[in-house]
This record gives sequence, structure tokens and C-alpha cells, in this order.
Amino acid sequence: MDLLTVLLPIFVLFCLWLGYRILQKAGFAGVWTWVLLVPIVNIIMIWVFAFSHWPKQRGNSELD
Repeated sequence: MDLLTVLLPIFVLFCLWLGYRILQKAGFAGVWTWVLLVPIVNIIMIWVFAFSHWPKQRGNSELD
């Protein structure tokens, strides 16, 4: 069995898990993690999430 065949799925699952944790801590639904699997859309949505107001920030006026 090729090393890439073993490591690639582990790396993808790890990245999905990281995305899930980040989205949950930001106050978004973890379901948005699946967007990371769609080419082109994943890059666009990372930008959208980075520059939008996060639900967890909306309650804190000192962060604005």
C-alpha cells in the first residue's frame, strides 16, 4: 500500500476536524465544514467566514 494512500485520508479528516472546531468556536454551525470539500467554493467561503461578523462577536461591543 502506498504511503500517500494512507496519509491523504488522514490529512483530509484532520483538516475537516480543524475546520469544524474553528466554526463551532466562532458560533457557526459545524455543518459548514462540508463546504471545505467543494473545490473553488471552499476558498470563497473561507474568505466569507474570515471577513463576516461572527455570531459569537455580535454580543461583544468591545470587539467591534
